[in-house]
Amino acid sequence: MFAIGEGKKSFAMILTFLLVGVIVLSYISLPVSAQSEEIIENLVVGVPTDRCPVFYCDNDTGEIVGIGVDLMKDAAEQAGYKVTFKAIKEETLKAALDNTEYDVILPLGSAITSANGQATVVSDNLFKTPFTLVTLDNTKLPELNKLRIGMLSSLAGGAETIYQLYPGVEISFFDTMDEAVKALHARKVDALLHNSYVWSYVLQKPAYSSLIVQPSAMFSMDFKVGTIDNDKGREVIERLNNGIASVMDTKREAVVLDYTNRRLYKYDLKDYLLRYGPVIAVCLIFILLMIFIFTLNSRNRHYEHVEKMRMLLDYDPLTGVLNVHGFRKKVEEILRDNPDVRYAISYNNIKNFKYINDSYGMDAGDELLCFWAESAGRNLTELDAIARIEADHFAILRHLDDNEKLANDVERVIDEVSNYFDDRENKIRVQMSAGVYALTAADHQDINVDRMIDYARLAEKRLQENHKEGCEFYNPEQWKTGKLVADVAGYLSEALENGEIQVWYQPQIDYDNNKINGAEALCRWNHAKLGWISPGEFIPALEEAGLIYELDCFVWETVCKDLHRWKEQGRHQSVSVNLSRADIMHNSDIPDLFNELIKKYELSPSQLHVEITETAYVDNPNLLITMTQKFREYGFSVEMDDFGSGYSSLNMLKEVQVDRIKLDLHFLTETGDQDKGQIIIRYMIQMARDLGMSLIAEGVETKEQADFLQSCGCSEMQGYHFYKPMPVGDFENKIL
Repeated sequence: MFAIGEGKKSFAMILTFLLVGVIVLSYISLPVSAQSEEIIENLVVGVPTDRCPVFYCDNDTGEIVGIGVDLMKDAAEQAGYKVTFKAIKEETLKAALDNTEYDVILPLGSAITSANGQATVVSDNLFKTPFTLVTLDNTKLPELNKLRIGMLSSLAGGAETIYQLYPGVEISFFDTMDEAVKALHARKVDALLHNSYVWSYVLQKPAYSSLIVQPSAMFSMDFKVGTIDNDKGREVIERLNNGIASVMDTKREAVVLDYTNRRLYKYDLKDYLLRYGPVIAVCLIFILLMIFIFTLNSRNRHYEHVEKMRMLLDYDPLTGVLNVHGFRKKVEEILRDNPDVRYAISYNNIKNFKYINDSYGMDAGDELLCFWAESAGRNLTELDAIARIEADHFAILRHLDDNEKLANDVERVIDEVSNYFDDRENKIRVQMSAGVYALTAADHQDINVDRMIDYARLAEKRLQENHKEGCEFYNPEQWKTGKLVADVAGYLSEALENGEIQVWYQPQIDYDNNKINGAEALCRWNHAKLGWISPGEFIPALEEAGLIYELDCFVWETVCKDLHRWKEQGRHQSVSVNLSRADIMHNSDIPDLFNELIKKYELSPSQLHVEITETAYVDNPNLLITMTQKFREYGFSVEMDDFGSGYSSLNMLKEVQVDRIKLDLHFLTETGDQDKGQIIIRYMIQMARDLGMSLIAEGVETKEQADFLQSCGCSEMQGYHFYKPMPVGDFENKIL
């Protein structure tokens, strides 16, 4: 009994030692990562997702899959990692290397420097990707060293390898494959280059059926894992190298074969048409042929039926005029056959048609529509067309002898239809409105009947919104201008109160010492609804509305407030303000207004320079001469603005006593002979000096212009080369 018991205990002990040994051996055989809790077990891999079948997003699951994904998973698992793939957001792999969201990046051909200049470390080769050429069918390629190759921009890194292998090659980059293929068809490149696996996907697109893969590969690109070269990065790469070494070649071949044999490309409608278009065309031709034969055999028997069907398709059964479908076809035909004839389309509507139906009944309403169609079509020729669009809406295409005749014809029809119920016991005046759109040359080139009808409909709708009858012409530019004038002019006072309109300053400098010696006051408008409006838009709109004087008064007052504040801060500053023709016409006593402003804000006249445009002197010289004299009597400095912009009158320099000429660099910035332009500028500066006038050049955009002006004796300048217009706070920071 004792021997048996002791034997059982010995057996149990032996079994226990064996189990412990197995566990220890299993632990020893685990990857290094499984033995250390300090090493990160989850690895985030950043990859591009536009390289199917190497990397792409599965349409069903949304997961990133592909050849590179499967092989990376296998290698990472062998290294003890659980991988998560993320699509890189950056434009280049160099930039992605600096993003700490990714632990490693795929694919890299070799160690490179990141966008931020950090060194990188790369793994052993996960696999090699052969790069091959694709050409048009039957294309004979020149020597490789003389090839013009097209590549996607995302593969720009591989271009360095190509240049090393084939120094004479010429490479063009394209953002998309469609752009690259178009360039190939246009013979701008001889061939396209990508890796063979991507070609296996791309060439499934029917539109690329004319492309063929050249049998020989140009080169093979390494496919490596990369990360920033630091302790952690080198540790990750070392572990991955162990995993990569464990991936069998047969595994690589199986994965590549699996993905390259899949039909991953998903057809869209265009692809189906391209692939099956010939079959569809043959079927259609066959069907049409059968219909044609059938029609020929039975044309006499079915002629009346076909004619009725045609009438139903193209004509309105009530009035007998065209319907919208027939009108569209007819107008297209007329415009194609008469490209040199001017046309207009009118859209006509009875505003109170429902009331007429309710008062006289549906039959009376139908009679009115028939009368309208007859009246409108009475003077139409084969060059014209009329249609009932819907209900009580008619459209008419009229050729134009002149606009007045068209307007008279429209008014005639409106009068006849409006008085249709005059002989009824309960008289009702038919309320008519018509919108007219005059066709342009572009309408003859791009015939879009629906768009033309819509334009005429917009003009008619405008009548309704204004509760008017009669005829209204569509004029898009006038409407655009009118809308801007309404948005701007109607809101000016409120904008001034709300601070939406701001006075900005563009510094003026003395180029000899590079110091700010003045500024020009300019206006900027941050509209509450429209956002920032260009001065080139709101100033003409305010001029058209007669409100520019109100805006300029605000600018003058604001400038004087700023000058007073700067004066109290110990800075004696001068600012130039603009005086427009509209201001002068609005108030002939503007010099007195300026004199009151400087008294109110305790300024000297020398601090407020008055800029009057050259065109204002030309338009009304006598008034401007008198006003200039009065300004100078008060002590203000008067400047002639935009001198040399195209309206120069040398006689005005003799008649008008101005203190300074503001020289426009038209002669240096416009096209033409630049040498002659410099000669003109040089003598203009000399002439102004001889006349005792100072000068400032505006619109200086380059150092070369500034140096040239200085060499000619003009050192005061203004322009983007020095400063752009800026808010008052920014300007104060520069002068205080």
